[in-house]
Amino acid sequence: MLDTKGNKFTWLGHAAFKITTPSGKVVLVDPWVQGNPACPENMKSFDRVDVMLITHGHFDHIGDAVEIAKKHKPQVVGIFETCAWLESKGVTNISPMNKGGTQKVGEIDVTMVNAVHSCGIKDGDKIIYGGEACGYTIRLPGGFIAYHAGDTAVFGDMKIIGELYAPELAMLPIGDHFTMGPREGALAIRLLGARHIVPMHFGTFPLLTGNPEKLKEAAKEIAGVEIHALKPGESLSTGHAAKSGA
Repeated sequence: MLDTKGNKFTWLGHAAFKITTPSGKVVLVDPWVQGNPACPENMKSFDRVDVMLITHGHFDHIGDAVEIAKKHKPQVVGIFETCAWLESKGVTNISPMNKGGTQKVGEIDVTMVNAVHSCGIKDGDKIIYGGEACGYTIRLPGGFIAYHAGDTAVFGDMKIIGELYAPELAMLPIGDHFTMGPREGALAIRLLGARHIVPMHFGTFPLLTGNPEKLKEAAKEIAGVEIHALKPGESLSTGHAAKSGA
């Protein structure tokens, strides 16, 4: 049984997650909600955001970052170049970092890890360099460790992520076309050694044809793995997945 140590993971659709700690602090990952067709209407705004983690600069991951950051003044974590762009748009409290580094941000320890993907930021009619795409391992209160892969292909060094950080929960893209699909996702599960998987980045657009059922089929011979096929707006916490309006 999954024990999240009192931390709650709410999937907002696509790659966006709201993580709520036992003390009520909110960590928002890849804040794309207003234009996100998968995000429930009652979850497109927030009472508070304490930390924001950005995996890369594509619109479907950073779309609402500037507005939310200006409103709630969270500590904003991203790769150096993406943070510089956010700062140029008036975002304060940035905490830039790079791959391999770890920093403490509020109640969490966050490590930036590799992702195999591009990272261009649409700025007006131009696309500017946003550094490289990344993922994060997140050490939450109680010692619970989660991995948000960002947008990525499967890559062999996921085994290093598993060995170094031993995430208990992995949020993995499976939609195919722009990221890995279910076949590659199953290999990612093997490499990481994580026992609890939340699929993401699927079904938002017609091109994203991968789905949790295909992942379950591809991963059916991996012993001890539980794939939590959340619907947008549902949460995962100790022992179960349940609908959440919070």
